[in-house]
Parts: sequence; structure tokens; C-alpha cells
Amino acid sequence: MSEFRVASRYAKSLIDLAREQNALDAIYADMLQVIEVIKSNSQLQAVLKNPIIKLDKKESILSNIFGKSAHPVLISFFKLLIEKGRAGVLFATAKEFIVEFNQEKGIVEASVLSASPFSSEQQEQIISLVKEEYGSQVILSNEIDPELIGGFILTVGDRQIDASIAGKLNRLEQHFLK
Repeated sequence: MSEFRVASRYAKSLIDLAREQNALDAIYADMLQVIEVIKSNSQLQAVLKNPIIKLDKKESILSNIFGKSAHPVLISFFKLLIEKGRAGVLFATAKEFIVEFNQEKGIVEASVLSASPFSSEQQEQIISLVKEEYGSQVILSNEIDPELIGGFILTVGDRQIDASIAGKLNRLEQHFLK
């Protein structure tokens, strides 16, 4: 079974468990932290995916990092993942949990890739446009890629709007190559 499918199943199970325990919002906040910690530490992801490292060592590492701050349900979930030999899907499960949570709460995630950081006014304009289109609360992230030269690429779900200068140059080049 693919990592995505495994992660999706675990994420859905955790959502159900969190809902039963009235801890959905707390676990959501914890999962955001899990994503940030794993993103910022590639060695942690490597350790979790490494089948040679003992399960109790992986459990100890996660307990040391998240034990004092994370919800007890989430700590138990970590132990379950490790016992089942699925510690390597923790990052994917955390990301899928966020997706499932946002769907349940009617939140739309939008990502803007731009050559330079957007001002708060520009961010508000993008948020209002996305909100107008989707009628939902919007979480906007702004990533920087100087190779875009100018403009931006907006991604919402599986839709993408490329309003970058690099994108326009590429389309122009493709047009002339025809």
C-alpha cells in the first residue's frame, strides 16, 4: 500500500479519535507543530523511516520532542504508529490530518509562490479573492522563488493560476516554438 494511502487511513482514524475525545482543535495545533519540526529537521524524518533503528529509540525521540507539549491522545497515536512499524509515515500522516481537518471545518488552503514577499495588503487581496471563489475561510501561505522574476503563482487545491513573468515567458516561448 502506498505511503499516501497509509497516511490517509491513519489521519482519518486520528480525526475520529480526536473528535471522540473532544480534542480535535488541540491535536490540530499539535500536528502543525509536528509538521514544522519534521520539516526543519531532515534527520528526524530519516530516523523515523529507518527500519534499523529500534522502535523504543524512535518512541523515546518522539517522546522527548513532543511529550511535554502534545496532547496525550497524540502521544498514544505516535506509540501506535511506531508499534505497527509505520513511524516513517508520521510526516505524511500529519499533513493528511491537516487536510482532513480543513475539509471538515470548511477551510481552504491557498499557496502563493512569488518573487518577493507579499505585503499584508496583497495577502488580504488574495485571501478575499479566494474566499469569494470558494466561500470558505482561507489559510494563505507565501513562499518565495526569485526565479519567477515577478508576479505570482496561486495554488488552491488542484487549481493553479500562473501570473508570473517566468510563466508568461515560458508560454511565449512555447507559442513561438509551434
